Amino acid sequence: MLASFSEFKFFQSFRIPVEEADNLRFLVQKEDEVGHLEYIDDAKLVDISVTGFGFKTHERISVGTELEVSLQFKKKHLDLTGRVVRAFSNVLEDEEIIYGVELDVEKGINKFLESYIMSFSSERLKDCLIQSALKERYTDPNEGFEMFSLLLSLFKDITHFGDKEGFLDTMLEEVIRILNAQRSSIFLINPDTNELEAIAALGLDKTGLKFDYRLGVAGSVFTTGVALNICTESDESRFNNAFDEQNGFTTKSIICYPIHNREDKIIGVIEVINKRNENRFTIEDEKTMKVLALVFSSVFHSFNPISNNSKIRRFSAPYDRQYAIIGNTAGVKSMRSSISKLKDLDSPVLITGEKGVGKNLYATVLHFEGKRGLHEVNTVNCKLQDMDKLEAQLFGPDEDKCVFSKTQGGTVVLSHIENLSYEWQERLFEVISNRGTPGGIVSIDCRIMATSIKDLGILTDEGLFHRDLFEFLSQAQINLDPLRRREDDIEMLVEYFLKVECKRQGLLLKSFSKKVMEQILQYDWPGNVYELKKCIERAVLYHPKSHIISDIEINDGVSPLVDISMKQKQFGQIDHVTDFKLPLKDRLALVEREMILNEIKRNFGNKSKAAKEMGISREALRKKLIFSQEVLDNLESPEVEKDKKVA
Repeated sequence: MLASFSEFKFFQSFRIPVEEADNLRFLVQKEDEVGHLEYIDDAKLVDISVTGFGFKTHERISVGTELEVSLQFKKKHLDLTGRVVRAFSNVLEDEEIIYGVELDVEKGINKFLESYIMSFSSERLKDCLIQSALKERYTDPNEGFEMFSLLLSLFKDITHFGDKEGFLDTMLEEVIRILNAQRSSIFLINPDTNELEAIAALGLDKTGLKFDYRLGVAGSVFTTGVALNICTESDESRFNNAFDEQNGFTTKSIICYPIHNREDKIIGVIEVINKRNENRFTIEDEKTMKVLALVFSSVFHSFNPISNNSKIRRFSAPYDRQYAIIGNTAGVKSMRSSISKLKDLDSPVLITGEKGVGKNLYATVLHFEGKRGLHEVNTVNCKLQDMDKLEAQLFGPDEDKCVFSKTQGGTVVLSHIENLSYEWQERLFEVISNRGTPGGIVSIDCRIMATSIKDLGILTDEGLFHRDLFEFLSQAQINLDPLRRREDDIEMLVEYFLKVECKRQGLLLKSFSKKVMEQILQYDWPGNVYELKKCIERAVLYHPKSHIISDIEINDGVSPLVDISMKQKQFGQIDHVTDFKLPLKDRLALVEREMILNEIKRNFGNKSKAAKEMGISREALRKKLIFSQEVLDNLESPEVEKDKKVA
């Protein structure tokens, strides 16, 4: 833990003495005259810090010589590079020279030294603290006294405290004194209520001091892990003034840092309020807070909250969550990354992908992860057959039924938006542009997301989708991969759905036989994740007494769970390709069309780049699309349908 104080000035001049009994293995190499690395056999480590170390040897080394260093303590190993900055001996007659080496920046040394120092006895720790504090480094006596006071109080309390609450209060007093502030609080997460709760507070009553984990400055630090130092007057957007109004207090400045447990999960925050006589906390305060956050993290290193009901993903198992994105493939990691980037924005999002890939799930997770997650999310099914109901949801005039009016502060998801007629697309864009329904009095305050199984860009180019509406919705566009491109996620999804369904039906956890898993992995899942989910649900339903499910092809009067004969590995379902009455040329054109459209989508609509990737010209791509479209138009024309019926 003491290595955490490396940013303080005394550690810049004080190095920890190394003892032989420490078993700290040290090897150092330097280049010989021909440029080969050779070990310095009698090198012995004298002292070390995060910025450098001292070692002694009989060998003569010039100042400026580059060195390669290897350190090992217990199971930890570290390779470093450094440069000799000085050479000296203890006495004139001594032939053994002590060299001072300045290390290149290496993040790993912090953890290495932390592990090393934590092995010290209490007496040795005390000696190190006193030596470092008394080192003549400071020009300002008060600064040196502050560091000495903090270190000794930390040493005494961390090694001897039995009352955690008393220790926390004492520490918060030190925090307020050192930072010259008015108030200080420590919040830890309660995963059952999804709230940050004060477990220690100085300057106010901690009773009832709790709030949703996404609110305010503390909520922002907790969810993002990024420390904040703000002035509330210049940054009102992240400041929640509910407690100021409740307690009759005025917050002018806040500095807040995350607290981690030993698994490196963010479990809470430390927040300090109102720097006296200044508008905001200083850079030096930020350095101090960083160290203090590490100290409090060590106090709560065993705190590992788990809850089956938690909305916070890191505190609940996936199968206990209402909404979870499962998988570890590159596509799923990209989905999670995009959620982190988009969750707190107000811009619309267009989510595309095949049927069953989880577009509505993505939209829901994106909503709940973001700042609007405190409010509701409502989904409008644009495929709805009841046109009167759909019209009331989208356009009013009853604002209690209109989804945009009643979702204030939340999110509206327009599912299957490609099914709206062009006229309704125009009306929808007017509602969005005017931020209200015609004749309505409620101004729209909601984030809009839309899902589609079709490429709206192509529909727009063909004049089938309203261009202004498309440009509005596609400010952020996400395309979700089909399951056949996420084969490595299938086993994880099967395990997840099995746990969820067995728990829902009140059954012991089941598993699939090796043969069945091979069948599942070989199948192409044209219905994607939704089809896989339904398959698992039926498998559990059909085998209530089987611990291991060894058959998923049910032929005793019940529909098979999956049709293993289906094989659409690369492109999914392509209409008319299996129609043996069509000429081969037309069927190949339809397959080429699917390949070209997928490549255009992969290149984010850039047709020239897609053509280059496929090794054809831009003109060839255009002609292939025109020809394949003509084939489709002919197949879908009334005359062709009539001919098929006659045939």
